[in-house]
Amino acid sequence: MVAGSAVPVPASHLEVARDAETATKAANTAMAAKLPFSDTRDFEAVQRGLIALVPDGAIQTKSGTTLWNLGEYAFIDGELAPSTVNPSLWRMARLNMANGLFKVTDGLYQLRGFDIANLTVIEGKTGLILVDPLTVAESSRAALELYYAHRPRKPVVAVIYTHSHVDHYGGVRGVVDEADVKAGRAVVIAPNGFMEAVSGENVLAGLPMSRRAQFQFGAMLPRGAKGQVDAGLGKGIARGTPGLIAPTQLIVEAVEEHVIDGVKIVFQLAPETEAPAEMHMFYPEFRVLNMAENACPLLHNFIPLRGALARDPRIWAKYIGDAIKMYTPHTDIMIGQHHWPTWGREAIVDYLEAQRDLYKHIHDQTLRYMNKGWRPAEIAEAIDLPPGLADRWSVRGYYGTVSHNVKAVYQRYLSWYDGNPCNLHPLPPAPAAKKFVEYMGGAAAVMTRAKADFAKGEFRWVAQVMKEVVFAEPENKEARALCADALEQMGYQAESATWRNAFLYGAQELRHGVFQVPARSLASADTLAGLSTDVFFDALEIRLDPAKAAGQSFVLNWRFTDRDEEMALTLKNCTLSHRMGERSDTAAASVTTTRTTLDALVLRKTTAPEALMSGALKVEGDAAKFAVLFGMLEQPGSMMFEILTPGEGR
Repeated sequence: MVAGSAVPVPASHLEVARDAETATKAANTAMAAKLPFSDTRDFEAVQRGLIALVPDGAIQTKSGTTLWNLGEYAFIDGELAPSTVNPSLWRMARLNMANGLFKVTDGLYQLRGFDIANLTVIEGKTGLILVDPLTVAESSRAALELYYAHRPRKPVVAVIYTHSHVDHYGGVRGVVDEADVKAGRAVVIAPNGFMEAVSGENVLAGLPMSRRAQFQFGAMLPRGAKGQVDAGLGKGIARGTPGLIAPTQLIVEAVEEHVIDGVKIVFQLAPETEAPAEMHMFYPEFRVLNMAENACPLLHNFIPLRGALARDPRIWAKYIGDAIKMYTPHTDIMIGQHHWPTWGREAIVDYLEAQRDLYKHIHDQTLRYMNKGWRPAEIAEAIDLPPGLADRWSVRGYYGTVSHNVKAVYQRYLSWYDGNPCNLHPLPPAPAAKKFVEYMGGAAAVMTRAKADFAKGEFRWVAQVMKEVVFAEPENKEARALCADALEQMGYQAESATWRNAFLYGAQELRHGVFQVPARSLASADTLAGLSTDVFFDALEIRLDPAKAAGQSFVLNWRFTDRDEEMALTLKNCTLSHRMGERSDTAAASVTTTRTTLDALVLRKTTAPEALMSGALKVEGDAAKFAVLFGMLEQPGSMMFEILTPGEGR
């Protein structure tokens, strides 16, 4: 998961929003009649073990800046969903209001409602073992302080990252001092491949993922019955300061058993499931199974709307099945790093079997239709959850959906291409839209037909066709408004929090334009420092501007004294490539420095002349080539690029 930026958005934007149309009211009424709302067991489970609420429901900085505020959701105050919210999503939004310090069992506690994820606290012999320290330091620190207000103040002796998404590691500096980690007073444990997975999502593709995450989480939507009500996995992502302390111990075997501060923990690796690097845990002493983020009470994503590598639901189901076999005979409580626990062995097995079958069903049925020659959109329309799953609250699509998960399975096996050569080399969106609108008789004719279809409740089609008009005529205010109206009604009907957020945020940008977020580095100093030099240069090389590199060809040798590493960097054919552990005899220059200095250069905390003057960076040979290299690299652009309109130069 990529952390989303949150910028205050005027509540007046909700005044622009339309009421639910007749078709939307009918769709939401039908959903209310379809599902077992009389089943209130989750409302009992979500409050079980509550010791204390999040103080004032908020987290603030010392200067008074609010970083997290559950009070914004005070409108979620009753069972009856407003007509502008899918009643199933409203139910989850109510459940996700549960917050505070919870006792799971003797010696094991959870802090929920401080962020989108949970902080789990295991009481060891001499100190605390913390699992998943949330997204930012401020939220994890506040969560731990609430724990300390009700339990003995013991030192943190271990931090465990269950997987490689920032909401499960970014707050680590709020709960442990890196000096204690370096001194061996605390260990940081993660699954094998953790740093590589962090690098891939948060560095190489971090900027577009962060922009798309704004649509997934709705961070810049006003809170309200016509705006953001939930994020599926929780209310949303806390603002603040994300960081990273690299693991000091990796779990590398399929199953490993360790004793940490007197507590036995069995680790089960589950790679390529919800995250590229992920693991479950079993705590025999407590008879508790921790499924991390692989068995939340909802349908998860095979590809999130923010983007990611396509996940493998087949192996995801397999790892859940393995956990059922290995651990449930000895388990009385199951927890996750989102939402609430499940108590009782039979209930746990039933729950996990449904999760297993959920992922396997979507995978298998997608493959079945693929083998009949069906296309992604056709399969997505044809598949739904079968009886036995469809009426279970714990598999509803509050975060992922059957529709976009089907397309992810298709992509994983057959790529983006649906096999039709007509779709192999189409015109780009903007010129294609102009031709479509021209063929359809011009924007005015399209608008007339679209308004009639809107009145009939055909919002999906109206959004689809008005997108073409907006791309053909980006300044057409009437087209933008009608497209926004259609997206808004789709949002009001969506059961998935992420779909609702995407539709409503799309409507907001069409009406008000793109909010400009202050420029910031997407790769924090902690993240850069944690990257291998190999991955660091992968990230640097994608910034090369070929026009500036035209006609240039040279090799630079690099030596990093703080990591005892050497590398040869080659510029040829307007492309940069590097080889770790090598030096070239024909290099134009040799650079000697530290990774710390290079990190500072990339973060603009220093300049090359300053580093040369201080001696932190030395260049032997043609020093001009070093300057030429950095002159060819583009600075990261604004994250707030256009999505709802063609954008400049396209």
